[in-house]
Amino acid sequence: MSPHSSPAPPIGILGMGTYLPRSTRSNHDIAAAAGVTPEWIAQRTGVHTRHVADADEAASDLAAAAVRAAVAAAGIDIDQLDVLIAATSTPDELGPSTACRIQALTGARHAVALDVSAACAGWLFAARVAHDWLRGNGGARYAAVVGVEAYSKFLDPTDRGTAVLFADGAAAAVLGPVPHGAGFRDFRLGSDGTGAHHVLIPGGGSRLPASPATLGEHRHHIHMDGRAVRDFIVEIFPRLVRESLAGNDLRLQDIDAFITHQPNPLLLRNLGGRIGIPPERLVIVGDEVGNIGAASAPYALASAAARGLLPPGGRILLAVFGAGVTWGSALLTWTGAPAIRIAPLRTARACAPSSSPSNVSTLQRSSS
Repeated sequence: MSPHSSPAPPIGILGMGTYLPRSTRSNHDIAAAAGVTPEWIAQRTGVHTRHVADADEAASDLAAAAVRAAVAAAGIDIDQLDVLIAATSTPDELGPSTACRIQALTGARHAVALDVSAACAGWLFAARVAHDWLRGNGGARYAAVVGVEAYSKFLDPTDRGTAVLFADGAAAAVLGPVPHGAGFRDFRLGSDGTGAHHVLIPGGGSRLPASPATLGEHRHHIHMDGRAVRDFIVEIFPRLVRESLAGNDLRLQDIDAFITHQPNPLLLRNLGGRIGIPPERLVIVGDEVGNIGAASAPYALASAAARGLLPPGGRILLAVFGAGVTWGSALLTWTGAPAIRIAPLRTARACAPSSSPSNVSTLQRSSS
């Protein structure tokens, strides 16, 4: 950069979109198979309902709908995307990347498409990649970052530790230049691979390729050590908040909204209370959608925008944590980006959610 050239503009969010499958499962629907009562689920988790992909809906179908919505909210054309990054633990296939499937479904023909795998922290990891890509490449202007999971296809309905929590959904953001003083700053990401065994899908990869034995042993379902995961969240969430505030000379009251991964609404509320986060500033959506993994944090962000909780110029603290184990935080100054939340029309299955935008109905659009 020459001494007389202006600095690159900051990168922020221009529009958001979310997509939830049409089918739902209530606590009553899943309690018996999991060997618990609906009341037990509500009292232990705070989750009340979950959205579930149809048999012929893959992660890319959910993600494509969310990306289309985010692009529409941002007011750009899909072929203006320069980068398309998908964060998921439940890809369509082991290869190619799910992002390439999303690119084909959306027609984002000019975008470089790639996946980021960091479990439930994946969307923020992907946002960091997109942010740095746009800042470092003078020819690129717009990136779509989508978190998506189709967890229901990997659940053992008799395992109460996972069946009551995990669900399906997608949430996307279009990133691009924003005015100075706005956008993302202070990304802090981390990983500790010694905890990778705490939550995983052990079968189907190169270590345990699919076989009659892996199928018989349920190695293609999500396996989770609930106590270890809980201990990790109890330690990492307050630390992420504390370190982000201290590193930026901020106080809790300086943050307008706290957007987090949504592993368990009850646990989040309890931890928020211990930290001192005002309840109205801690955005909770897990009660209505369950744990949708890499889509959880962006879904919470889009939901907060749609509910008018993010004032233009408001300061947001993002905090995520997931398997691997992985974690991250970032500060985001909001620019009033609109959010479009969509879901399929509740009609016959002939209306395929991924076939065209006309098969979805807009649930809510906001421009906070």
